[in-house]
Formats: sequence, structure tokens, C-alpha cells
Amino acid sequence: MGAAAELRKISRYGVIGQPVAHSLSPRIHALFAKAFGIDLSYEAIEIAPADLAARLQQLHADGYSGINVTLPHKAVVAALCEGVSERAQIAGAVNCLKRTDSGWIGDNTDGEGLVRDLARLGIAVAGQRVLLLGAGGAARGAIDPLLALHPKELVVSSRNPWKPEALAEQFKGRGPLRPCTHLALKGDHYDLIINATSAGHAGGMPRLPGPLLVEGGSCYDLSYGKAHAPFAAWAQQQSAAKTDDGLGMLVEQAAVSFEIWLGKSPDVEAVLAALRTR
Repeated sequence: MGAAAELRKISRYGVIGQPVAHSLSPRIHALFAKAFGIDLSYEAIEIAPADLAARLQQLHADGYSGINVTLPHKAVVAALCEGVSERAQIAGAVNCLKRTDSGWIGDNTDGEGLVRDLARLGIAVAGQRVLLLGAGGAARGAIDPLLALHPKELVVSSRNPWKPEALAEQFKGRGPLRPCTHLALKGDHYDLIINATSAGHAGGMPRLPGPLLVEGGSCYDLSYGKAHAPFAAWAQQQSAAKTDDGLGMLVEQAAVSFEIWLGKSPDVEAVLAALRTR
């Protein structure tokens, strides 16, 4: 058998976005595959928004079995799918594509990744007052999975009132969700505060009024690495008993994608340990 024929036997996967060279997904999926003795390729593929439809068709023609989707394509890629899962419809975003004979099925593993990581860390949501900072796409993807864990209350907060109110209307009837501005949080206290803003990527934090965390409360950030530092410093000021970054969520959502594609559940702890000692 020739080298070209041998290459065609290897399952091909990738992550698409712009920019995407920084993505940890190729390393994560390589570690997953190695643990199972699976021979696959997983690439970071830069795609400009204007080229998305054509490139997705090309990736299908090239035989890719599954694709992860990151910014800026998560919200728009659903329209290019043959079908979209219920959780992706609710989240308003697709971050995982699975190949069919004629196209792609879209799914969203971010919310599942978040709740799996909270469970792994022993952070309770049921019966707790939870504050979700931010009302963009990341927050929207987290709302339904968090409500499914039956918090006492889930408050979604943003600088302006319109985005949280729109989310409250979208998720009306799905659980105890309350919209709020950051300033209106004054005097409130929460058991768990989750940062779903992008402020850390610019080295900052939203302006928040006074202490917001109960004694013994936890803080969790969807960001990791340098982007986590501002929230970590704020959590320390709040005397958080526990503060965690979003690297675990990243690995957990990747594990859900791996399960969708290959039907196998990776060892998340082993991969996280490898990434943190990198």
C-alpha cells in the first residue's frame, strides 16, 4: 500500500477559526487519541468569515470526519449545517461538526463542558445563588446547562440592561433567571460567580460594586492563561475559597466532541495534568 493510500485511512479532524494558530485543541485531541491508541490527524485551520461556506464544503470533500468551531464562526456556521442539535439551537452557537454523507450536523459542547468541569471541581450549583458575568455568546451557551442543575437563582449581569433582559426573555420558563446590570448588583451576595466576559483578554475586569461573594463562595472563569489573571486577582479580593480557570472546561468540551465523533470518553484529568505542566 502506498503512502498516499495509507494517509487516506487516517481519520481527519480539525478546528476552524480566525485566528486559530493559538488553539490548544490539536494538542488535546492528540493526547486523547494517544491514550486510546487511535491514529488520527487534527489540525488548526485558519478560515476567514467570507470563505467559511466554501471551505466547509472543501473540508467535507477532503474527507474530514469532524470539525471543532471557534471564533468568529460559532454563531454563523449553524446556517451551513444539514441539522443542528437542540442544545446548539438553544445556545445560538455551534462549536462541533460531525460529518454525514452529504454535509455536517452541528452541536454545541461548551455548556456540557462547563457543567462537567464544575462537577469535576466539586463546585455545587443546585440550590445555590449563581452570578453569571457577561451576556454575550459565552454566557448564552452556559445558561441552559446551568439552569438544568437547579440553582436557587441564576443572575445574568452586563454593563447595559438590554442584553441580560433579552436573554431572560429567551430562557423564560426554563428556570429562575434574573437579568441585572453590573451596578444593580450592589448589596447582592452569591455562592458562585462565573465570569463569561471577554474583559480579561484585554487585561481588565468589568466594574463591579463592592463585595459580591458569600463567605466560602467560589469563583470560576471561562477564560484561562493570561486572560484569567484579572478575574483571579478580583476573586482574591473577594476572599474566594476556591478560584478556577476555564482550562478544564476547554478539555471537557473537547472530550464531549471526541465522544460524539468516536464514541469514546477520554481521561480528562490526565490531559489537564499534561497541559498544566507544559
